[in-house]
Amino acid sequence: MANPFLWHRPVLKLGTSTLTGGTEVLSLAKLADLVEQVAALRAAGLQPVVVSSGAVAAGRQRLNVGGDRKDVTVKQVLAAVGQSRLMHLYDQFFEFHGITTAQVLVTRQDLAERGGYLNARTTLLGLCERGVVPIVNENDVVASDELKLG
Repeated sequence: MANPFLWHRPVLKLGTSTLTGGTEVLSLAKLADLVEQVAALRAAGLQPVVVSSGAVAAGRQRLNVGGDRKDVTVKQVLAAVGQSRLMHLYDQFFEFHGITTAQVLVTRQDLAERGGYLNARTTLLGLCERGVVPIVNENDVVASDELKLG
C-alpha cells in the first residue's frame, strides 16, 4: 500500500506536561496511549522519531520527592534516575507492539558542532532504516544550562 503522507519520518514531541497530564508524575495510561499512536504510524509505513521529555518527572516519581524546582543539581539527580525509568517504560510499552526502541541522548552542544550533528543524524537514520523507533531526549545530567532555562 502506498504511503498517503507526503513525509515518511514524522517527529513527535512528547513533553513533560503531555506525559504527566499536568501532574507531577508520569501517567502510564497517557504513555500507553501515545505509544499506541506511534505504533499506528509505524503500521502505516512511517518511520516515527519520538522526542521525549519527562526524565525529571520520572525521577521525581521514582524517588517520591518534591524537591526544589530551581536547584540544578536536584534536577540532574532526578534526570539521572528518571531517564532509565522513562526508557524502561517506553521499551516495555513499545515491545507490546513488537517495536524496538533506542535511547538517543544529546545536548545542544552536541548538535551545534558539525561532527556531533552528523554522528547523531547518521545514527538516527540508521535506526529508522532498521525499524527501530528512536527516543531522543536532552541529556539533562550534563546539560546544566538548559536545566536552568527550562
